[in-house]
Amino acid sequence: MRALFIGDIVGKAGRTLLANFLPGVIDKYKIDFVVANGENAAGGFGITEKIANEIFKYGVNVITTGNHVWDKKEVISFISQQDRLLRPLNYPQGVPGFGSVIYPLQNGLKVAVINLSGRVFMSSVDCPFTIVKPEVERIKKITNHIIIDMHAEATSEKIAMGFYLDGTVTAIIGTHTHVQTADEKILPKNTAYITDVGMTGPLNSVLGVRIDQVIDKFLTQMPKKFDIAKGKGIFSTVIIDIDRENGNAKAIKRLNLTGGD
Repeated sequence: MRALFIGDIVGKAGRTLLANFLPGVIDKYKIDFVVANGENAAGGFGITEKIANEIFKYGVNVITTGNHVWDKKEVISFISQQDRLLRPLNYPQGVPGFGSVIYPLQNGLKVAVINLSGRVFMSSVDCPFTIVKPEVERIKKITNHIIIDMHAEATSEKIAMGFYLDGTVTAIIGTHTHVQTADEKILPKNTAYITDVGMTGPLNSVLGVRIDQVIDKFLTQMPKKFDIAKGKGIFSTVIIDIDRENGNAKAIKRLNLTGGD
């Protein structure tokens, strides 16, 4: 079995890259299952029902999010009902939405996705380490194919989560920083890992935002409206080869495609 995980989709630029590249990648690499982080898909901040459905239409099976999930308030009613649009599992009890989902494939397999948020340099949420273990144990009674989006700032927190869950889940894919790391690996107990999968959005930008606006912010420390950059884009992903029988990861490989004006 082969899964594709797409890095943080940023604004319309990222959605256009998704539309242009995803169908061909699915066909060329014989992808069975697609996860994408969409928390920045609506103008760079948040996601809406309309945009989530657009992303699903392009071939994404499950959308994960992170700390920007609530930036567009109209998503709350939709995320409460649509279990394929996840918010981090470790939000406090009573928060709308789903932190995990088990998705049935046409080939008879079931693949679970868990969305987590880190706490180091991030908003205050419940501990991802204590929250995730019982959820993994619950899901493993149904399927051994479990992919985790670890949406976090600190490299150390992501690496620690990788080794914490090594051998109990299929893959731990880091998101949030928008910069792809070169540390993809299979951990000692057969879990695929990468600290950050990167971004699907404008290539010549600062994390997807116009360069001049970000530099001006650093120079002046004044409030600044951020706009999504234009021009050539990058489609950042990882491909994970998974043992159909036991859910162990066999390989993880980065795939980056560029295109646009």
